[in-house]
Amino acid sequence: MRTVSMSLSNLILVAPRDGIRWLANFCWEGFRGASGSHGSNSSFRLLCSKSSGLEGGYSRRWTRRHMSTKTEGRNKTNLSSKPGSIVHEILDGKLPQSAALNVNKTEIIETQKTRYCDIQQKIVENKDLASLVTTIVFDIETTGLSREEERIIEIALQDLAGGENSTFQTLVNPGRYVPNPHVHGITTHMVCRPNVPRMEELIPILLQYVSSRQKPGGYVMLVAHNGRCFDVPFLISEFNRCSYEIPQNWLFVDTLSLARELKKSGVSRLPSKTSLQALREYYNIPLVGSAHRAMSDVRSLSMILQRLTFDLKLSIPGLVGKSFTALDCINSKKKKKNSG
Repeated sequence: MRTVSMSLSNLILVAPRDGIRWLANFCWEGFRGASGSHGSNSSFRLLCSKSSGLEGGYSRRWTRRHMSTKTEGRNKTNLSSKPGSIVHEILDGKLPQSAALNVNKTEIIETQKTRYCDIQQKIVENKDLASLVTTIVFDIETTGLSREEERIIEIALQDLAGGENSTFQTLVNPGRYVPNPHVHGITTHMVCRPNVPRMEELIPILLQYVSSRQKPGGYVMLVAHNGRCFDVPFLISEFNRCSYEIPQNWLFVDTLSLARELKKSGVSRLPSKTSLQALREYYNIPLVGSAHRAMSDVRSLSMILQRLTFDLKLSIPGLVGKSFTALDCINSKKKKKNSG
C-alpha cells in the first residue's frame, strides 16, 4: 500500500492513496443500493511503530506537538492560543464573557439543555438543515466495562460522507495493564508504549478531526452500537478525567436502539440477539479486519446503519429525532444514582 504523509496543524498523519472508499456516496434520503459504494479511499491514522499493534503498522514514532483544535469550515485549521479549546457557533447569539460569569451552574445546565433540544428540533423541522449534518460512525475498545475505573485503548471513526481523510483510528495508551486481550486482541505491550498517545494527548487531535469534518455552520451526529450505555459514557468519563467537555454540537445515535425498534415493528425478521456481530451476519455484511477491533467494527456498523435506517425508513431528520446528547447521559446517570 503506497502512503503519503500529511500534516494537520503540525500533526504528522499517514494517508493511503489506494483502497476502498466505504460508503463514499452514501445517500441518506434515498438509501438506494444496500451494498454501498466503492471507489478510492482516503484515511489517516496516528503514526506508531510496527510493533505497536496498529492495523497495518508504521515505521515512524508518534510525536506530540503543539496544535489547535479550533477550525473553520471543512478540512481547514487555524492556530489558537489555547490548544484543546474548540468553539462552534451552533445557535444564533452568545452570552458575553462578563455575563456568563454571573450565571450560576444550574442556569448554565438548563441553557445547555435548551440548546441541545433546539438543535434537534430545528433539524427535525427544517429539512434544509439536514444537509448540514455530518454523520460519523465510531467505536472504542477498552480495558473493561466500568466507565469510572477502566480506560479506552483504541478508537476509530468514519465520516460517512467519504472523501479525503474520512477515517481516523489509533491505539490509546491507558497507562495500565490490559486484562482482557482475549476480547479484542489488544495487549498491554501494544498500547503501553511511549509512541502510543495517552487520552489527554489524543483528545485535542480527536476534536480537531471531528471539527475538520464538520460542514460550515453544521452539526455532528456520532453513531455507535450500544452507544448510550457504553461508548458515549466512556467518552464522557475520559473527557472529564482529562478536563475536557464534549462539544455542544455533538449529537449521538445508538444503533442498538434502532435495531430493537425495528425488531418490535415486525417489518424485518431480525435475530433474537441484536449484537453487532448478529446484525452483521443477518445483513450478510463481510467482516473486514479482526472482529472487536475498532476500525473493523466501524466498517461493519457503517453498513449496518444503512440497512437499519432503510428498513425503518429514516432520513437524516428522523435519525436526529432519535438522537441523544452527552447531557442526556449525564442526567440519566444522576437519576439512577439518586433513585438507587
